[in-house]
Amino acid sequence: MTASAAKHLSKAIGQSPEALTLEERLALAGKMIALEIYSAATTPLRRIEAIGDSAAECIAQLHSRGLDPANFEFSRLQRPY
Repeated sequence: MTASAAKHLSKAIGQSPEALTLEERLALAGKMIALEIYSAATTPLRRIEAIGDSAAECIAQLHSRGLDPANFEFSRLQRPY
């Protein structure tokens, strides 16, 4: 992991993927993120709840925060262009 990516990891948690700056998006490109699955009952905001190199890392982060990974979708952040 580059120093730039490490700097942005903790700042990305709780942000909407669309709100990431260009610098953050470039630094985190290729990382897996976990977003809560939308349902009418929860209507979550699209916020990054975990970020890592793999879905397994995201799942571990969610478990450590007492969150159920079954309620999340995992996707890879793409480069902005």
